Amino acid sequence: MKKGLKNDLKLAVFSAIIGAVCALVFWVFLVTVKWGTMFLWDVLPEKTGIFRFGMYPVIICTAGGLLIGLFRKAVGDYPENMMTVFGTIKKTGTYPYKKMPVLFIAAVLPLIFGSSVGPEAGMVGIVAALCCWAGENLKFAKERSKMYSEIGMEVTLSVMFRSPLFGIFEGQEGDDEDGTEKKVPGSRALYCLSAGAGFGCFYLLNQLYRASEGFPSFDVISPEKSDVFLSVLYLACGLILGMFFEFSEKFFEKAAEKIPPILSEMIAGAVLGLAVCFLPVLKFSGEEQMGVLIRDFALYAPIAMIGISFLKVVLTNMCIRLGLKGGHFFPLIFSAVCFGYGVSLMVYPGDGSHATFAAAIVAAATLGLTIRKPLAVSMLLLLCFPVRSLLWIVPAAALASIIGRRIGSKEKNERGKEET
Repeated sequence: MKKGLKNDLKLAVFSAIIGAVCALVFWVFLVTVKWGTMFLWDVLPEKTGIFRFGMYPVIICTAGGLLIGLFRKAVGDYPENMMTVFGTIKKTGTYPYKKMPVLFIAAVLPLIFGSSVGPEAGMVGIVAALCCWAGENLKFAKERSKMYSEIGMEVTLSVMFRSPLFGIFEGQEGDDEDGTEKKVPGSRALYCLSAGAGFGCFYLLNQLYRASEGFPSFDVISPEKSDVFLSVLYLACGLILGMFFEFSEKFFEKAAEKIPPILSEMIAGAVLGLAVCFLPVLKFSGEEQMGVLIRDFALYAPIAMIGISFLKVVLTNMCIRLGLKGGHFFPLIFSAVCFGYGVSLMVYPGDGSHATFAAAIVAAATLGLTIRKPLAVSMLLLLCFPVRSLLWIVPAAALASIIGRRIGSKEKNERGKEET
């Protein structure tokens, strides 16, 4: 066998192994979070009877904030968000894989203590570290260590969001615009092989023990003429929610600079716990909570659903910026769906048949404005919306993305003038 063909075969096998290992790590991560969550929120209050005081969420979330604050002070500011992880790898070619146990614990703690964040930020760092270790310690993979790290993170995102194409678009879309490097030739084929192995491995593991139920799937969207006419309103609502997300993100970023470590995590925990006491639907990332909310939408006033949407955004940014760190994709989808349902039920009182279309447009516009990668957003929303909804999701996400870029360019120019 020729040397070149032999190396290509090794790379193909290694890519498949990377996908399977990423899926395994993600599954172990979800199982750990599930067991930890069950212990803290079900077993512990039942065994101790502390839940009867009615303030258990405040107690457990504040205690969690203290523990997370002490842990971060001892080991460093982890987990890092996806952009920071990608940036570190592109700049240095590696990620601190010797800290994998630290990265794992740092990612798990906020989730089990009820933080209003998703798992993607922590998982990306863990997988990046794992792939960097493999790439730097296996001779035939050393030259492509950086590529494998990116493939590993993309596969993890795809498996996490149950969308094979999301990883490709999230990693590639917009590269030419922001000046980042293009993908290595052949990396797309290796990604497809890796993603296939990852999905297969995760499916088998999830059959063995169901680690996560995932987002609920909506019924097929069949919009009426009135729904199409109202899409302009829904698009505007999504843009408003997206801009509110970015505003609150900046607000808590500035607030975090003025609050000392440990205290900031405790404050975030206390506020989160207080909110959860009155609205339990606000805790965690929003996967299971969205199913409950949508199933029981008739029990909520439309204005209450809209209020929950904005409050969820506030809690998510507060948690991320004040130290109970994680991702924002899942919570933002939850918020957008709540907003869409609330607005739709104001227009069509008591009729939930129009709500899925509204939720799809609001979610596409919200994520399009904040992520600014319309194809990645569209693939991400297939997590819960049917394929036929892409007819409406893609243009809404694209338009919102264009508006988001223009807003970003305007802010960048204004900052440049102030610095000058």
